[in-house]
Order: sequence, then C-alpha cells, then structure tokens
Amino acid sequence: MASWKYTEIIIDGQPVKAQAPIIVSASRSTDIPAFYADWFFDRLEKGYSAWTNPFNGVKSYVSYEQTRFIVFWSKNPEPLLPYLHLLKERNIKCYIQYTLNDYEQEKLEKVPPLAKRIETFKLLVKKLGKGAVIWRFDPMILTDDINIEELLSKIQNIGDQLKDYTEKLVFSYADIALYKKVKHNLEANGIPYHEWDTSQMEEFAAKLSTMNRDRRWDFQLATCGEKIDIAQYGILHNRCIDGDLIARLAWDDKELMEYMKVKVEDVPAPTLFGDSVLPEGAILLPENHYFISTHKKDPGQRQFCECMASKDIGEYNTCPHLCEYCYANTTKQLAIENWKRHQQNKFSDTITGK
Repeated sequence: MASWKYTEIIIDGQPVKAQAPIIVSASRSTDIPAFYADWFFDRLEKGYSAWTNPFNGVKSYVSYEQTRFIVFWSKNPEPLLPYLHLLKERNIKCYIQYTLNDYEQEKLEKVPPLAKRIETFKLLVKKLGKGAVIWRFDPMILTDDINIEELLSKIQNIGDQLKDYTEKLVFSYADIALYKKVKHNLEANGIPYHEWDTSQMEEFAAKLSTMNRDRRWDFQLATCGEKIDIAQYGILHNRCIDGDLIARLAWDDKELMEYMKVKVEDVPAPTLFGDSVLPEGAILLPENHYFISTHKKDPGQRQFCECMASKDIGEYNTCPHLCEYCYANTTKQLAIENWKRHQQNKFSDTITGK
C-alpha cells in the first residue's frame, strides 16, 4: 500500500507536482521536534514542504493536504508541546517515538538533563495519552565503560520512572560494523566501542525481560530492525510506523481507516454465558468496537524493519544533537553548517534553508 498520492501545489504562481502522504514520518533522518518544530508547523500551515533526495540530489515537494497521521521521532520533543493543539484543530493525530537514553556520564549525546527529558515524557503523555508516547532506549551501545550490567542499571532507573506512563520499550543493539557512518563517527571521536555478539544479546534480553516482570512495568518489549529472534523472552520485532497503533489511536477517523483498509466493527452482544465472542486476532477499541489487523510492511524499508509505508520528510546531515554514534550525520561539521543555514532562513520550504 503506497502511503501517498500526488497532487499539484502552486509555487510562485506555477503548478508543481507534489507527493501527498496520508501518513508522515517526522523523521528518521533528523530530530524535527527538537530543532525544527517551528519550521514544521509553519510548513504545515503553508500546506507543503520540500526535501532533497540524499541519493540523487533532486528536490521534491510534499503536500500536507491529505495528511491524517504523523509519527514523530525525537530525543527532546519538548518543543512540540505548544503546537499539539494545531494538530487537533486539523484533525491530524500522532504518536511519538521518544528516544530516552541515559548516556549523560559518557557524554555520547548532547541532550537536556535526563530528569528534564523524563518530565517532558510525562507532559506529553498527559496531552496525548499513554499509548501515544513510546519509550526507546536506542541504541544499546557497549564500550570500555558501558557493559551489560551498566546498561540494565540505566534502563531500570528510567523504567521505574516511566511505569504507568508508556506501553512499550523499544531498543536496538548498536550494530556498528553494518553502518559505515556510525563506525566512522565512533572511531573519529575516540569512542572505545564493542560489537555485540549473539550470546551477549541473549543475556541482555533475558535479564531485561526478568526486570520488566519483576519490577511490574508490564512494558511490551521490542527490538528495532534486529535480525536476532528473542521472542522466547517476550521480545517482539517492532513496528515503529505501526498500522495497528495508528488504528487504535485514530479508529474514529473514517477517511484514514478507509485508506488503511481497517474495518471497525461493533463488539458482538454477549452469549448466554455472558461473554462476547471476538474473531481471532481482534484488537479492542474504545466504545465497544474492535478491528482486525491489516498491517503491511513497507517493502522499501530494511529487511528486518516491520514499519508500514509512510513519507519521511527529514533530511540527513541536519541534526545538532551530535551524538557520537550518529547514523544520520556524515560529520558533525556538516550538521552544524546546515543548522546555521537553517537559522538564517528558518521558514524556507526545506529544513536546510537551501
């Protein structure tokens, strides 16, 4: 299922072809909520934005006239808070993939203090609901100074504070050898990293699962884009752009459900024994409704990515978090140059101001 059709927008009096996505990802490529929230909501008001294809350098346009759902990705989504009412006014729903790591002592990322980020998490849950803010600890990185026990200690500290504030914890093992940018950035910045081996992955999964149970978090645990199968520990392969979660949060949007081919049904009347009999795989909804999953993987994503199709509107080399393990910036210098260019032309149709 394609995530967009095409439409015409008018730029400088001339018609221009634009993609018109129903579901928008903002963004795997950069932290739009942390650094570009004002830009994004200005572009939403103007009805379109532009992005440059990283593979061929071609500038393309994205129209928001048909957008019904947005998945935000961020390490610091606090700047979203004053804008969320604008989405409601446009009948656009959303959820947030909130990467809440704790690498403060190691200085692996430039983000606000952990306590402040946890406070932001809770404020977002109050506005959007528990299911709409997902905790990511991503990536799980091993170094000379961070071993499995240290990672679990960091997770326990955050998990205890997020109990009852989220449904899910998503993580990935830092797969450094597979990503040239990540390997280059870590080595260039002198980070003494270690690759995960299968036995370490299994050990970590088992201990995390036990922690989740013993501390009564009741989080659904899931990995992002990982080949290893650790379902025996109750850990699933995640869907970061999750058709089922979108349906749960926006089931009353008839246009969106029709697009996603989700049929919302009434829960059957109780039987003589007092129970309603639901079809296998039924997912319950508010107001006595349910639906059957129609989630389909986006064939354009990585082999072990379970996301459904969406249109990502971000651009690489634009994230000033400057994480030492970054996969989205070729160099810190390039990211800073693009950030400065953006600040000089904050409401350009592109993030970079070009």
